[in-house]
Amino acid sequence: MRQLLIACLLLLAMPSWAETRDPANHFFQSKFGDLQADLQEAKKQGKQGIFLFFEMDDCPFCDRMKTTILNQSDVQDDYRAKFLLYPIDVNGDTELTDFKGNVTTEKAFSFGLRVRATPVLMFFDLDGKLMARHTGPVKDKDEFLLLGRYISEGAYATQHFTKYKQGK
Repeated sequence: MRQLLIACLLLLAMPSWAETRDPANHFFQSKFGDLQADLQEAKKQGKQGIFLFFEMDDCPFCDRMKTTILNQSDVQDDYRAKFLLYPIDVNGDTELTDFKGNVTTEKAFSFGLRVRATPVLMFFDLDGKLMARHTGPVKDKDEFLLLGRYISEGAYATQHFTKYKQGK
């Protein structure tokens, strides 16, 4: 009986043992500032597309996602297997080349995509076309993993994420 109790307690404690890693080093890839070239790299690596995390300094929702979801090793491994992953500073003056080859800044790129609040999560296919957009933080790690599955399964083409979640 005592062994059963200990086993149950260990099972309950397991989620707290999940490995966490810094999202800057283990979730996001280093930016080179050329999304057009990144599309070619994603194709070469067999990825399904590019994931952009639009954020800004002092955004509590962005910070919460980084410290509770994007820092989880299983999330990092799952997303890195499917996508190239980049943060975009909506107020940033860093120069970048967009998917069409235009030179712009992170701020202008974000504005052009109508990013008004943060975080905004966008998935682009290997041709640079938007597959899905999610505005605001996700509830938890499971919902974020489900969002990745929604994209990788192609469900974004036939239904909204909310409907997809209801069916799962």
